[in-house]
Amino acid sequence: MFRLYKIRDYNFLLVAVVAATSILGLLLVNSADSSLTTRQLAGMIMGAVLMVVVSLIDYSWLLHFRTGIYIVNFLLLLMVLLFGITSKGAARWISIGGVQFQPTELCKILIIMFFSSWFMKNADSISSWRTIFRAAILLLVPLIMIFRQPDLKNTITVSVVFTCMYFAAGLDYKKIGIILLVTVPLFLGVMFLITQTDLNIINDYQKNRIMTFLEPNNDEYDESAMQQNNSVMAIGSGQLTGKGLNNSDVSTANKGNFIAEIQNDFIFAVAGEELGFLGCLLLIGLELSIVLLCFYTGRTAKDMGGRLLCDGIGSLIGFQSFLNISVATGLFPNTGTTLPFISYGLTSLVSFYIGIGLVLNVGLQKKKYYGGGEYVYRGETFHAEKA
Repeated sequence: MFRLYKIRDYNFLLVAVVAATSILGLLLVNSADSSLTTRQLAGMIMGAVLMVVVSLIDYSWLLHFRTGIYIVNFLLLLMVLLFGITSKGAARWISIGGVQFQPTELCKILIIMFFSSWFMKNADSISSWRTIFRAAILLLVPLIMIFRQPDLKNTITVSVVFTCMYFAAGLDYKKIGIILLVTVPLFLGVMFLITQTDLNIINDYQKNRIMTFLEPNNDEYDESAMQQNNSVMAIGSGQLTGKGLNNSDVSTANKGNFIAEIQNDFIFAVAGEELGFLGCLLLIGLELSIVLLCFYTGRTAKDMGGRLLCDGIGSLIGFQSFLNISVATGLFPNTGTTLPFISYGLTSLVSFYIGIGLVLNVGLQKKKYYGGGEYVYRGETFHAEKA
């Protein structure tokens, strides 16, 4: 479970970038709603402790329990469906011992862990239609459960991360082309049914968000469009250097309460208005650095499982950052997605710290120490990359 590691292999650069991003997030949350600062700081400390602990646990030992990981993931999502606390038409939270948390955030990490192990075990047949079909079925179970909450944004996020991991695992390009020929028309067909018919494919709340994006000038969706419009204006009003953190100007979108949920879904609007274009560049640069450091760590992993683990965590942080910023700038419909390490949301924050802990452990077990060829663990043979 625990191993002896070389301290020089600990990725302090990744830790420093994550810490800097989290501190920036704490400042922005404090500016958005100072009553949440203490809770956000507590989440950072808890996440940092868990990150260090997880970084010292052999990821190969963890990935060996892929069946258990899948079952735990299933049970967590099942608890949401059975006992979920409903808010704004969606049951995404559960309460245990008086503590509320959002299991889907942790489940995204568990799904990445499961498929990292599963793809490594099936490395020899990764492009066979049988393996593709089995992987799709294994993914479909948690996807349906997440969609049923309903949680469209995380359904899309998990699908994108899974696709990135399968690509990194070595899926044949011809198979990718065939899959796209099927999925793209299917997606367009579903979008047509959602926007042009009254079929109950998604709930009204989600449909209104999509229609707001497609028809921003339609008076029927004026109230829904106002939030994104205010976000775009707030970002633009910051100009180059912004209006300053914690400024007292009541005309700002932040202090004037012109944007709901500004502390999480639209935290980028706070960054744009108070830190300006340069502050937004800094924020994007920090998020991008975390993603690239995850991918780089994956390139040095001792085996395929470690590489996919890093690629999965990096893809999750990258896509979720892209989605959040796209919503705040009006490029995508409002999805309610948090910005990793920046937005308020303890479950999301702690889950991302756990993901970084896994990446750090992969970095402690570089392939130069283990060589190439086959990697055997508890009687099972896995295929490691060559150094």
